[in-house]
Amino acid sequence: MSSDNPVSGDHPVSGDDNDINLEHLNEAVANADAEAEAKANADADADANAETPEELDPVAALEAERDELKDQALRALAEVENMRRRTEREVAQSRKYGHSGFARDLLSAVDNLKRAVDVLPEDRSGLDDTMSNLVIGVEMIHQEIMTVLERHGITVINPEGEKFDYEKHQAMFEIPSEDAEPGTILQVAQPGWMLHDRLLTPAMVGVAKAPETSTE
Repeated sequence: MSSDNPVSGDHPVSGDDNDINLEHLNEAVANADAEAEAKANADADADANAETPEELDPVAALEAERDELKDQALRALAEVENMRRRTEREVAQSRKYGHSGFARDLLSAVDNLKRAVDVLPEDRSGLDDTMSNLVIGVEMIHQEIMTVLERHGITVINPEGEKFDYEKHQAMFEIPSEDAEPGTILQVAQPGWMLHDRLLTPAMVGVAKAPETSTE
């Protein structure tokens, strides 16, 4: 006997049922894609809006700002200290050597005055009072000038008998000598001058050399 149960056996699926199942499948796929895209957008927004450790911890932010300001302050202090030391050196150099140009010009007159003193007669018994006082006055002026120069660090170079020094002396001529070692200064044509440890004018000197030997 045949059965009238519609769900028993191999009941065929109609075309309408296939359309409904496909529609449901497409809808499920679309919903899954939408959910995945929404989640991806949410994750991106979360990453973009993520707070830094400093923003999460206000104490850490203040400490970082403090450290930066401290570093800037230390750099500024170091720069000020370097500038102060440089300024002190420049001021000291200016005080020590600032009058070198004036001194160099003045020393030409001092050298001429010394030449005048050197030609004054040692025996002044034959001089009248006026000439004697004039000679004494010139000597006193020269001595006073030398005292003032030394007070300001200007000293004379009178190297007779010393070894020739290229940094302080200028050789003007050579003097043959059997007694003096070659290179020894035998004559000072004009004294030199120093300003502290700096040369103003070199001493003009005559230097000993070995005498020429006869070829005969």
